[in-house]
Amino acid sequence: MLKSFIEVHPESDFPIQNLPYGVFSTKANPNPRIGTRIGGVAIDLSILDEENLFGKRHGFFADATLNRFMSAGREVWREIRQRLTGLLSSDNSPLKDEAMQSRVFVSVEEIQMHLPVAIGDYTDFYASREHATNVGIMFRGKENALMPNWLYLPVGYHGRASSVVISGADVIRPRGQVAPHEFVASRSLDFELEMGFFIGAGNNLGEPISIENAREHIFGMTLLNDWSARDIQAWEYQPLGPFLAKNFATTISPWVVTMDALEPFRVDGPTQDPAPLPYLTIDSANGYDIHLEVTLQTPAMDAPQTISRSNMKHLYWSMEQMLAHHTVTGCNMRTGDLCGTGTISGPTEDSYGSLLELTWRGEKPIALPNGEARKFLQDGDTVTMKGYCQGDGYRVGFGEVTGKILPALADRRR
Repeated sequence: MLKSFIEVHPESDFPIQNLPYGVFSTKANPNPRIGTRIGGVAIDLSILDEENLFGKRHGFFADATLNRFMSAGREVWREIRQRLTGLLSSDNSPLKDEAMQSRVFVSVEEIQMHLPVAIGDYTDFYASREHATNVGIMFRGKENALMPNWLYLPVGYHGRASSVVISGADVIRPRGQVAPHEFVASRSLDFELEMGFFIGAGNNLGEPISIENAREHIFGMTLLNDWSARDIQAWEYQPLGPFLAKNFATTISPWVVTMDALEPFRVDGPTQDPAPLPYLTIDSANGYDIHLEVTLQTPAMDAPQTISRSNMKHLYWSMEQMLAHHTVTGCNMRTGDLCGTGTISGPTEDSYGSLLELTWRGEKPIALPNGEARKFLQDGDTVTMKGYCQGDGYRVGFGEVTGKILPALADRRR
């Protein structure tokens, strides 16, 4: 097994097999720049670039976003990853020099993470059959749980990129209409357990991305919580779909895990019946074995409680299919665009990826260890999501994405 000269605990999300990318700053140097992480150490890639340790100067590692790096394409991504792996594992690595380490290594406890990507557009899909079925049963009954088109194409909607925030940002409870002439703070605030993926190199307007080439355009993945106001959603969503119920906040984890790091964890996805149309058909394994969990901590609790465990391998539609479908009209994706998978629910009640499902629309409240119960999120509640792939003696993880619910702002107009 590949080893680094930096000691990493077997249960750390960030061994040498991972090497994700993010943007950080420190008190000593408040300028945001690009880094990677191994164990409890962040590595300043802008200094490695200055020292020409990547073979040539790239310049983009001093940027405040990953966008220029992402636009460079898969060959550059792989070259940088290979060089980093060598620098962190070689017996004669220049990174073993103490003077160099003092310049480029920073404890993660001393860094501030920033939104890693300048996000131009955000699209959220609805790719979990279990989630779509559960929601359909609640609102339409078992006989009409899935809409007629659901098994034929990846359903999605265009979200709001401006309200994507990084893990740790507080979420203000939204206000909105929940019925005719009723304007209130949402009473049914929910989370959605999702994964997000970022577009690296985009495509030209009018030129679709083929299913065979879709993987070449995906830079990496992140945890994603697409907060949802279910009562606002129920009133507004017909006939055009989500709007205010989801545009107030979407939270992502700060480290972007590359597709090369996730490659060993590819698995077959669910059998698709009926068979998709040719533009959505791909023969290779198109799922990922990513363990996911959600914890909830109320202000009265001493520790968080796990309320859901799921896995990305349950997704019916793959990322490649989502991207091929998104662009089949000729829609142009751009570097930094973010796509969400939609809520990832599993086949059992404890693997549902939202409170809407876990409490079955509030009919079965979740009992918490301190005697409290929750139908939906209350002010002061903190939701944390984690995800990782388990290897032989190591894991490739995403860290966590967390957010605390703050009370709605006082109205000035009703």
